[in-house]
Amino acid sequence: MLELQAGSDDLRARLAAVRLLAMDVDGVLTDGGIMLADDEVELKRFHVVDGMGLRLAMLAGLTVAWVSGRESVAVERRARELDVVHLLQGVSNKERALATLTAELGVDRAAVAYIGDDWNDLPAFSVSGVRFAPASAPAEIKGAVDMVTECAGGQGAVREVCDLLLRAQGKYHAAVEAYLQEARR
Repeated sequence: MLELQAGSDDLRARLAAVRLLAMDVDGVLTDGGIMLADDEVELKRFHVVDGMGLRLAMLAGLTVAWVSGRESVAVERRARELDVVHLLQGVSNKERALATLTAELGVDRAAVAYIGDDWNDLPAFSVSGVRFAPASAPAEIKGAVDMVTECAGGQGAVREVCDLLLRAQGKYHAAVEAYLQEARR
């Protein structure tokens, strides 16, 4: 589990200020693998613990956005299943796309957390107050972020970030309770 070390008060304050959690898809929400069938069907593997983390984050009031350089029906379906409203696909300039989204939502750069795993995510880091990379990211990307998750992309990295954000904001237990109440209906 991703945890803050003693003496990281600045990072703790930045995590507490986050209102928008944005992320890449391939290599972050998935392991980066793409399976293509003969009939042009694309398959992707998502981890359910990441989905639970995103549900908890949204129940706690965070806005979630997915920013992908590719376009995929599988990604669109998963976003719909999780009620992720801000799905930006086919994005070549993630910095511009994220800056536009933050302006539309009225969210300051300091209130944005971004999870990315490769070179095409570096521009988005520049408009994010807190930057994360999954354990499976290349060393150069890991060197450009505030924190690296213990889990690889598609293996629970997003859940680690969600849990860390909610704990830093004091919303973790309330989000879990809200989820359980919702599940009891």
